[in-house]
This record gives sequence, C-alpha cells and structure tokens, in this order.
Amino acid sequence: MRVLVTGATGFVGSQVTAALVRRGDQVRVLRRHSSPLIALDGLEVEHCFGDILEPDAVAAAVRGCDVVYHVAALSSYWRAKAPDVYRINVEGTRIVMDACLAAGVRRVVHTSSAAAIGVRRDGRPSDETQPFDPRETRFAYAHSKHLAEQEVLKAVRLGLPAVIVNPAVVIGPGDHNLISGSLIVEMARRPLPAAPPGGVSMTDVDAVTFGHLAAADLGRVGERYILGGENLTYREITRIIADVVARKAPRWRVPPWIIPPASAALDAANRFVRRPVMSGDQLRLSAHLAYFDSSKAVAELGYPLLPFRNAAERAYRWYVDHGYLS
Repeated sequence: MRVLVTGATGFVGSQVTAALVRRGDQVRVLRRHSSPLIALDGLEVEHCFGDILEPDAVAAAVRGCDVVYHVAALSSYWRAKAPDVYRINVEGTRIVMDACLAAGVRRVVHTSSAAAIGVRRDGRPSDETQPFDPRETRFAYAHSKHLAEQEVLKAVRLGLPAVIVNPAVVIGPGDHNLISGSLIVEMARRPLPAAPPGGVSMTDVDAVTFGHLAAADLGRVGERYILGGENLTYREITRIIADVVARKAPRWRVPPWIIPPASAALDAANRFVRRPVMSGDQLRLSAHLAYFDSSKAVAELGYPLLPFRNAAERAYRWYVDHGYLS
C-alpha cells in the first residue's frame, strides 16, 4: 500500500512514518528542502519536496496514494505569529483535503488536537461530543485546529473518507523540536520551584502512533477520536518528571490569582525573545483542568492507555543520548 505522510519530519509524523515502514507500506513523505531529517534517520521513504501551502506540490505528493496521514501543523504556536498558525493549520489542511478529494484517496487520517475539543468547566474529562468553547478562540492554536477540523468535515460531506484523531499532550522519544518535551529538558537543567494549579491529559507517543494507524484501518468516516492517556495535575506531572530526571520536585503550587498578571508579563517579555520557552496562553491554560476521555478510541480502535511515567523516562533518555542536556 502506498501511503503519504505530511509532517513526517516532526515528532508525531516521524513516529507514524516509522511504524508504517516497519509494517511494510510504501511510504512517501512531503517535506521542505530545509526540513531537519533527524526524525527520519535510517527510514527508507520516498521524498517529495514542497509545502502544504503549495497546491501543486501537495497534488503531486498525493497522486497515486491509497492513504494519506495529514500530520503537518504549526504546533509550536508560542514561537510563531498567530496569522502563520492559522495559515498553516487551516489553509494547509484545506489544500491537503482538496488534493485528496481530487486524487480519490481511499482513506485520510487528519491529526487534529485535543485542544480542538472544548474543556469542561467542571474539571471532568471531555469526550468527542464536547463542543468547542467560543471563549477559546483567543488561543490561536486551539482555534486553528478547530477550524481545520471544519475543513476536513467539509471534504467528508463531499465524499472524502476522512477520520480525525485528537492527541492530547504527546510525550516520548524523538520530540526534537521540544514541543511537549521542553518541560522534561527544562526540569533536567534546573529545579522547578512551583507547579501550575491545573492539569492536563498526558499521552505516550507510542499510543498516539497506534491510534493513527488504527484510525486508518478501523475509524468511522467523519468521526473523531481522542488519543489521550493519563489525566494528571501539573503537580503530579512535575513530581514524576522530577523523579525521572533526579531533581527535587516543586514545593509550591502557583496560586490561581497569579496566573493572569504573570501571563500578561510573559507575553510582554516574549516580544523581546527570539525563541520563547512558554507563552502567556500556555500559562493561562495551565490554570485549568484540560482532561480528556479516550473511551471511544479504546472501544472502536483498540487504543492503548499507556502510563505517563514510561513515556517520560524514554523521552529523557532520548534527550540525554542526543546531547540536549550536555
């Protein structure tokens, strides 16, 4: 089977690519000439050059493929300008879906995000039926992923056999762009004095990879599937990471009232930083319980719920082995 993966040089995309190669598929990747290849090292894949914002390049890459995994996105939103986040995540998705429709692709798996699903205000886990909260439109990444899903569903109504997967915070080896793994690297370098008051769903990249392939084989067209893991408070998360990296766990919990002024101050400071470690939006979101329920993926896809600690241990070893902490 011939398969195309967009975003194959990134964290999740490279893991999906590796799994497809191991399975014996003929894998084609769409990438820019400037894309770092550390994530594809040793993988026998066909390279197509271009950008998801280039319709001709996308059409050429899609041509002849049975399945397309559209993983490409601008995930490091705190390092980017909002217009770029929308352009890549929304317009790029529309271009890929249009190309898949024109080429008659038999199955498309679109990588969305748990951020595109509404967060319950009572702190309980959200499932796929939870509507997107209009108040979240101020967070460009979440809003862009929500709008990208609408592009996928438009294509579904036109006959595209597409399935959506919604990973939570993905942890594991290979996150060379430090998207989610930045917390592990930062805590390994220096102790964290305090943990935010909220919590989030942490998921192992191996589970997310499994979920992508299972969605292609078993997912229902037009449906979305949350690929989550353990729902943990940030205090629990930082205690686990501290133990993994042999640092002291944070002693304090950040008071919720500090979050708004601290977020504003961080936004102001980031105007003068070339590569911010965290944005004000991330800090604001850390005050909430962004928990998610993966029961649908478990029931329909056989999705595995894997422990966060194991993912954190493997990620830490990868960062050590690749010189991120030397």
